[in-house]
Amino acid sequence: MTDANFPTTHGSSGLRIAAVIPCYNEALAIAQVVAGFRAALPEAEIHVFDNNSSDDTAAVARAAGAIVTHVTLRGKGNVVRRMFADVDADVYVMVDGDATYDTGAARRLIDRLVSDNLDMVVGSRVDDGQDAHTYRTGHRLGNRMLTGAVAQLFGGGLSDMLSGYRVFSRRYAKSFPALSRGFETETELTVHALELRMPYAEESTAYSTRPEGSVSKLSTYRDGWRILKTICKLFVSERPLQFFSIIGGLLVLMSVALVLPLVMTYMHTGLVPRLPTAVLATGAMLAAMLSFVCGVVMQAITLGRREAKRLSYLAIPSVREQAARGTRTSR
Repeated sequence: MTDANFPTTHGSSGLRIAAVIPCYNEALAIAQVVAGFRAALPEAEIHVFDNNSSDDTAAVARAAGAIVTHVTLRGKGNVVRRMFADVDADVYVMVDGDATYDTGAARRLIDRLVSDNLDMVVGSRVDDGQDAHTYRTGHRLGNRMLTGAVAQLFGGGLSDMLSGYRVFSRRYAKSFPALSRGFETETELTVHALELRMPYAEESTAYSTRPEGSVSKLSTYRDGWRILKTICKLFVSERPLQFFSIIGGLLVLMSVALVLPLVMTYMHTGLVPRLPTAVLATGAMLAAMLSFVCGVVMQAITLGRREAKRLSYLAIPSVREQAARGTRTSR
């Protein structure tokens, strides 16, 4: 809900805005993206992070007026780590360098971030209608499945978790650990906001076709599998008590299923004819107890890490405070 005493338009005045664009072999598209940001956000610094491209992406971006940084470690996650570490700004607008996202919507996303005092605004993709295959069916289905999995495990109500168009506050960018390497970074970005209970929102933005001759670097199956593995890893690291409780519960059920026939036999005959089964049932129960203990210990460690990240997050003023300070300074 918008504060009635805070401007809903041009609320970004006084803020240092940086457009950060990760790209790999996007020589055909990057000039269009830079020009789009020049028109939409004339006050913003435009940074292009070239991920070791083999074409003229860096030269084209530099000629278009962008600040170019070379990132040799391959993978979008490595680029995001460098972007948030190297660029100093109050608001970060991140968009892929393939010219498929509507750069003209950047001001609207920033105004939503500032007016609602948020930490992340996600540009939810909506086909612009120019091409029925703009957003491929495989990508769309995979996105829905993976977004649903994150919603079930971590909560949240995003409809397009894998969107590459996002606006972040400074406190988000400087508290984000950025551990992933590739396209799974969008999953990590989402879970970071959910685990620290940051305020976030989603805004619909047009999604169009790539420039002719430009090729997508995303593989539906390979990258989908990597994202799924990342979701599982994040579940283990961020929800260890739940994870080990599930493992322990399954072991308890196995132990009970094995021991019940033995108990029935013992009650009738006074004998335990299947000693290996009894040993296996005992071992399963001990493993279940160990799993629960591991979950409790890991949960305590996770809470400590989360508290440290929360303190780092709170040490930075909110985007609304920074906007207010910038407005007073400009006067």
